[in-house]
Amino acid sequence: MHSMAICRKRAVLTGQWSVATGSTIDPHVNSDYNAPFHVESLAMSQPYQVLAYYYFTQLADPHLEVTRHLAFVRQHDIMCRIYISQNGINGQMSASSEAAKAYMQWLKEDPRFRDLVFKSHTYHEHVFPRATVKYRKQLVALDEPADMALTGEHVSPEQWKKMIEERDEHTLLLDVRNDYEWEIGHFEGAELPTLENFREFPSYARELKEQCNPKETKVMMYCTGGIRCELYSALLKKEGFEQVYQLDGGVINYGLQEGNDHWRGKLFVFDDRLSVPISPEGQAEVISECQHCAAPTDVYYNCANMDCNELFLSCPECAEKMAGCCCEACQGAPRLRLHEKGEHPKPFRRAHLLATVGG
Repeated sequence: MHSMAICRKRAVLTGQWSVATGSTIDPHVNSDYNAPFHVESLAMSQPYQVLAYYYFTQLADPHLEVTRHLAFVRQHDIMCRIYISQNGINGQMSASSEAAKAYMQWLKEDPRFRDLVFKSHTYHEHVFPRATVKYRKQLVALDEPADMALTGEHVSPEQWKKMIEERDEHTLLLDVRNDYEWEIGHFEGAELPTLENFREFPSYARELKEQCNPKETKVMMYCTGGIRCELYSALLKKEGFEQVYQLDGGVINYGLQEGNDHWRGKLFVFDDRLSVPISPEGQAEVISECQHCAAPTDVYYNCANMDCNELFLSCPECAEKMAGCCCEACQGAPRLRLHEKGEHPKPFRRAHLLATVGG
């Protein structure tokens, strides 16, 4: 099993993931704020719906789209992280059932987003600390252009399951998420690259070409919700891989459609929950371990040393013993947060990220 490097600088802050996640709506300023539609959902009866979605479409004025979204969000019970670029939209949100339904219908009434598909789960509270709508030049931070005409073939969850069961030695089941994501859950037999961020994939794609015959290797690629595979599959095809398949809707959609079959562990998510079962059926297996004592755990903490803030796995006993720190060195640091006990600790948020609108 891959082990995390102690004190590696991988700070995970809800609302600020390497890129930081106003009262006046300025269409040219990144902004934060405290028809029948197709939705794949577990249920619609719980207090909050957690939506994940993306869509590639050309937007002539993405800043105007930021303004439109802000105006809508401010009128509804919605907390979110939405990025908009010239190439489309990438969003995650939690909303009351009524607000979620209103947003999905509002967005789908726009002809540019008519074919967008939402993936939905239910939760007892908001999973984002505030509403964030921002313009981003890249929907996924790759720093390398991807030809969207080269994306891989979309495979339904049902077909994906069958392909896993029938795969041979020439088939590579590839997890393209970051290492801290697949550490707590992944498909059985998947290749697990040790990538710490999205920008490392282009170099990995070039290395993979040296390890596998790109003309003979069938690549089955998956990620959380599907958007990374849109870009990563194009990069693999650019490197000469001819048979590239991507799981349609990602692991989220697979869990909704096929349950836990061939999946081990939980799914890492970029919100206050941090990890979730991919299906309500059965008990999720714990495949990861405490960084300190190696006991089974899938609970992540941010190091209590504010100058470290490392994301690390820990059992509750070691978390309390270490006062919420990832290592002994951090226990002696001058700036420590108080360790708060809890079965599901939320990511640490810096105070300035929780400022009120316009703050």
